[in-house]
Amino acid sequence: MGETAMVHSAMVTYTSMIALLALCPPFVILLWYTMVHADGSVLHTFNYLKQHGLLNGFKSIWPTPSIIAWKIIACFGAFEAFLQLALPGKRFEGPISPAGNVPIYKANGLQAYTVTLITYLGLWWFEIFDPSIVYDHLGEIYSALVVGSLVFCIFLYLKGHVAPSSTDSGSSGNPIVDFYWGMELYPRIGKDFDIKVFTNCRFGMMSWAVLAMTYCFKQYEHNGQVANSMLIYTILTLAYVTKFFLWESGYWCTMDIAHDRAGFYICWGCLVWVPSIYTSPGMYLVNHPVNLGTQLAISILLAGLLCIYINYDCDRQRQEFRKTNGKCLIWGRPPSKIVATYVTTKGETKTSLLLTSGWWGLARHFHYIPEILAAFFWTAPALFNHFLPYFYVIFLTILLFDRAKRDDDRCSSKYGKYWKLYCNKVPSRVIPWLY
Repeated sequence: MGETAMVHSAMVTYTSMIALLALCPPFVILLWYTMVHADGSVLHTFNYLKQHGLLNGFKSIWPTPSIIAWKIIACFGAFEAFLQLALPGKRFEGPISPAGNVPIYKANGLQAYTVTLITYLGLWWFEIFDPSIVYDHLGEIYSALVVGSLVFCIFLYLKGHVAPSSTDSGSSGNPIVDFYWGMELYPRIGKDFDIKVFTNCRFGMMSWAVLAMTYCFKQYEHNGQVANSMLIYTILTLAYVTKFFLWESGYWCTMDIAHDRAGFYICWGCLVWVPSIYTSPGMYLVNHPVNLGTQLAISILLAGLLCIYINYDCDRQRQEFRKTNGKCLIWGRPPSKIVATYVTTKGETKTSLLLTSGWWGLARHFHYIPEILAAFFWTAPALFNHFLPYFYVIFLTILLFDRAKRDDDRCSSKYGKYWKLYCNKVPSRVIPWLY
């Protein structure tokens, strides 16, 4: 079974799994309702539920998935799947898996992203499709995604049992663990359609950019102008997602793709949690057009762009280091490194290079700091009247600090004494000189 399930104690693992399976779907709907219909106020939503009774109140809040919601999801999903298969791209080999497999990808994410944004802009510009429809049916879309993605995760669970795509699959013996963490590391439909690339990148990340634009369009339609707060949110969000697709092949080497299996945690999260929770600051700003002073607006924008650049440069350094087998320059100097050996599940001895200079000499997961700060800066235009717009920043901080721990534990198990050497050389886990 995937090592992700075993990092924490069994009690903590099972309790958190059951809690997340039960609480995440209703939370998505509650967040949407609060942002769109309760002025962003948790207190307003709480009072509504108190007044109507928890179950009846929640039942009245939860929208029924409509035909138009299903159509929007189906059209978007089919379009992204078509681009994933049809657009040209360079051949990319992912990292060797625990079972010794090397996944092959077609790196065409940036092309798909460019085509998606131009198409969406074109549909709006030529009045073929009104993006406001997406916002007006957002609750129904999230409701449909909640249900549809749970069904999709059941499909993944059954596929893992009946028709796994590679030897990097298997059961833990516990159906709840298998459903939550997933059965397969690299599930595919046919030879070429990689399911995790679709859920994580082409649906999840792409929907983040498309919804950021949607919120912008909706505010323009409603007010006849776009507040500079919304512009900052949209620019920073699109800059971050652009950075992601520039680096997409690097993402295929990260924990999400190369170590976490395809189950509820990863796939439901990317299909539902990303389009809802990750876009929530913009969802709030639609009905709260804050006009910031020019100096403050420019300061927030520049600070956000700087954080996104540093986050990108961290990933670029590591990618360049891996691609050249350490024969490159990091901050104008040859990189310092540790040559680590490990043994695969097949008993083969392999070698990895661990980078210990540049951004990666500051902390083992330093790149999480600019990522968290970037999220703060694209949320800051909402100011501080309500707590909920900052939920994503808080969630991201918890997620990344937990991921840093899981990654450290996995690497410690994989590299043994070499990881101890690495930790001695780079003692900070996330925050230099503090943690």
